[in-house]
Amino acid sequence: MPNVLVRDLPDDVHAGLQRRAEAAGQSLQQYLTAELTRLAAAPTMDEVLARIARRRGGRVGHRTAVGDLAAERERR
Repeated sequence: MPNVLVRDLPDDVHAGLQRRAEAAGQSLQQYLTAELTRLAAAPTMDEVLARIARRRGGRVGHRTAVGDLAAERERR
């Protein structure tokens, strides 16, 4: 597996991460591996916006949307 080296990490940042790892019952390496895995799995804002831009479908005007919501509320 590849390794990652982070240089010049501020002491307070290291201490905060160490506290979080201890609170989670993990070593700092285990904690950072889990956090980096979670970070890598989440889409970036650019990826989300690109996915939205590719979508096709209906478009509803403001008045129609408001009217539809009002009608739905009346049915309940």
